[in-house]
Amino acid sequence: MIRPATANAVAADRPSHVRYRIIALIFLITSINYADRATFSIAGNAASGELGISPVQTGFILSAFAWAYVLGQIPGGALLDRFGTKRIYAGAIALWSIFTAMQGTVGLIAGLPVVATLFAMRFMVGFAESPSFPGNARLVAAWFPGAERGTASAIFNSAQYFSLVAFAPLMGWLVHSFGWRAVFWVMGALGLAATALFLRYIHSPDRHPSINAAELAHIEAGGGLIHMEDGAAQAARAPTFTWTNIRQLLANRMMLGIYLGQYCINVLTYFFVTWFPIYLVKERGLNIMEAGFAAAVPALCGFVGGLAGGYGSDLILRRTGSLDLARKTPLVAGMLLATLIIACVWAESETLVITFMALAFFGKGVASLGWAIMADVAPKQLAGLSGGVFNMFGNIAGIVTPIVVGFILAATGSFDWALIFVGAHCLLTIFAFLVVVGPIRRLELA
Repeated sequence: MIRPATANAVAADRPSHVRYRIIALIFLITSINYADRATFSIAGNAASGELGISPVQTGFILSAFAWAYVLGQIPGGALLDRFGTKRIYAGAIALWSIFTAMQGTVGLIAGLPVVATLFAMRFMVGFAESPSFPGNARLVAAWFPGAERGTASAIFNSAQYFSLVAFAPLMGWLVHSFGWRAVFWVMGALGLAATALFLRYIHSPDRHPSINAAELAHIEAGGGLIHMEDGAAQAARAPTFTWTNIRQLLANRMMLGIYLGQYCINVLTYFFVTWFPIYLVKERGLNIMEAGFAAAVPALCGFVGGLAGGYGSDLILRRTGSLDLARKTPLVAGMLLATLIIACVWAESETLVITFMALAFFGKGVASLGWAIMADVAPKQLAGLSGGVFNMFGNIAGIVTPIVVGFILAATGSFDWALIFVGAHCLLTIFAFLVVVGPIRRLELA
């Protein structure tokens, strides 16, 4: 019989699993993050009818988030490096939630221009959200050994799909039952609750009250940057946002290829979170509640694909030892499948459209390894800044895609060329990673 003291010693030798709870909370917060981006795509049809907003104006309003999100990436990443993840990320969640809720007041105050006010509110949501994904990448780099980063990154990245699985039906129901303003108020309140959870449970590995020495040793032995937040104090004395550091990132061919690939992948993402529900209503004749549930099907497939891609990538890495093969194989296979979005041009039934979209988003989920790649290649001392530059380039798609689709719709009255535009970027992603990137390896600064 094992004595209690011996049993406790055995348990102490086993690694705790605090990192799993950390990634679960990051997943939840990122789900709310993406739901807040999609609020106007769900509420937009009803809001546009009530407020008199045209398709081109809708395109600019949908793009407002990305203008600020892109502009905020490098400063956001530098702030994370300088002041640490916890303070900057928590403040970001609170701010984007407040500005989300404020969108529900547009049109209630006489004299304020509707389009400009909505643009400004969504601009501020984008600016506040800019540290979120670089912050996720820093947390994964700190909390996970290299062999687990593909799965961990896929989990938080797949939140973009789960977000619409969980929240698109909810937001559609809110519009249907309580009006479009309720969407913004409810999502803002959820974000403020998430801020409290983040402050309560997120800590760096070496300071977390629940982690044991065995888990800490396991993370560090596998390349986890467990003392990353200690570097925040050093960064306060030596800011990472310098033109020399930016120049080294932009002068590297591998990094430029990764940036191009992420931009192309995000064209598909931004079509889905901005115009897809409107496409289902305007082109396919669904009502807003039906569109909310229909959008959840491709999102669920993207979620499953994201987990499969991350797990498969880490499995290939363990079996082959080739980082290049492990990251590029799921990416290329997934983006080939994602080109099926073009088939929606010729699909006559709503069921077939949802099927093609579901397959395309499953493929896109499998291919969504960009943040795992960034954790693999970013210079250790520039994790936040590198993630910010990466996310800045990737989210230029959020500016381009809504505006281009808005002009295509205004010019042709149809989404056909918009779908072809999105599908062509899936092929360009493959070109970027196979031809431009070259071997994937960690970048060493000069």
